[in-house]
Amino acid sequence: MIRHIVRFIVSVIVLMIVAALVPGFRISGFGTAIIAALFIALLGWLMEMLFGERISPYGRGIVGFISTVVVLYITSMIVNGFEIGVFSAIVAALIIGIVDLFSPTIKDRVDS
Repeated sequence: MIRHIVRFIVSVIVLMIVAALVPGFRISGFGTAIIAALFIALLGWLMEMLFGERISPYGRGIVGFISTVVVLYITSMIVNGFEIGVFSAIVAALIIGIVDLFSPTIKDRVDS
């Protein structure tokens, strides 16, 4: 359980940092980042349930990358104070994917 909480907090912080780095990506505050991270996690879970683990925003490869772009863009339509354009979503998904490569996931621990 603590592992999930830590991963969630890291996700919120990564969203805030990426929003500060990527032009066209704006989060109005920490509370908005928390709500957006919750929504992103929910969308990711729903995508995994419908299409399998490979499609999730945390999936590795091009499918995970594309799903991250879509999830970020959909989140901008739903969460007030979370604004991102298509090009910015692509750049943000690339940065998030790179960060995800270096952060351990539950699946990585099971495979080891």
